[in-house]
Amino acid sequence: MKIYLYKGGFSIVRKSGVGSAIRHQEQMLKETGALVTDQWREADVVHINTVFPDSFFAAYLAKKQGKKVVYYGHSTMEDFRNSFVGSNMAAPLFKRWICRCYRMGDVVLTPTEYSRGLIMGYGIEKPVYSITNGVDTEFFCADRKAGRKFRKKYQIPEEKKVVISAGHLIRRKGIFDFLSLASEMPDTLFVWFGGGNSWAVPRDVKRALRNKPDNVLFAGYVEPRKLKEAYCGADAFAFFSYEETEGIVVLEALACEVPVVVRDIPVYEGWLEDGVQVYKATDTKEFREKLEKIFFQCGLKMTAAGRKLAEEHGIYETGMRLNGIYEEMNRDERQSRTDIYKDG
Repeated sequence: MKIYLYKGGFSIVRKSGVGSAIRHQEQMLKETGALVTDQWREADVVHINTVFPDSFFAAYLAKKQGKKVVYYGHSTMEDFRNSFVGSNMAAPLFKRWICRCYRMGDVVLTPTEYSRGLIMGYGIEKPVYSITNGVDTEFFCADRKAGRKFRKKYQIPEEKKVVISAGHLIRRKGIFDFLSLASEMPDTLFVWFGGGNSWAVPRDVKRALRNKPDNVLFAGYVEPRKLKEAYCGADAFAFFSYEETEGIVVLEALACEVPVVVRDIPVYEGWLEDGVQVYKATDTKEFREKLEKIFFQCGLKMTAAGRKLAEEHGIYETGMRLNGIYEEMNRDERQSRTDIYKDG
């Protein structure tokens, strides 16, 4: 089965988790020796990751031509809410649209059991599999030299405690909690990586950014190499997001063996354990308590467990699971043809 990775709209999502997922899929296919083609006409299977109109049309065309469609369910109504201007009002319409897109797939892949439950709850009757977006554990790894580069770039003294976070500057990612916690910990430097289109950022978020505490730095979007340096140079990674389908940056931080604090939300149930690979917190008070615990206690045991979990979500390991889904699709196709032959 020759696989075609559809990249329509990639320039729009390049700086997001969906963009990372597409890059990871390319790497998975390459590392596991899957048959990949850059020619549409040669493809037996088409991978689609976005829910733009051109993506829907690509899925429709693939189906008309007898190709199999693997639709990645990165988006849910739940993680669309509390994001950009007008997102809450548009959320029900967004749900109807993504359901229409996902129904075009012969199978739907989504990163976690949590997001799988959401998508199945929408009434999607196609097979829905949970399979991690994966993380490049060869690239994202502990690296003291990289960490020193980060501190040198931002002129951070060695003894200064640094907490980093990453994501779009939207309410859902917990930007207000990030700023609130920074104001409570003035001796700690808080650095946020990522941004977004200014026209889509709500006014209350823009206002909060203008009035940020002095110990907050917004570094904007950076390429993976610079983000790796930040993971390696930070004392902790804090992820304040209220809703995720997985959270690739969490896996990257774990792979770099930096202590991680995440919000205690359903997506992490069953695979991230509080006090084992990460600390979990429900509000800014708990985030502060967990961060101070990291600052004043040795976290080697937790970071080693985090690295082990990241390796279980590695590119090659995930690619092999993806190949297993292809094989199942192939078996189902052969069985269907056999059944038709018998009925005939």
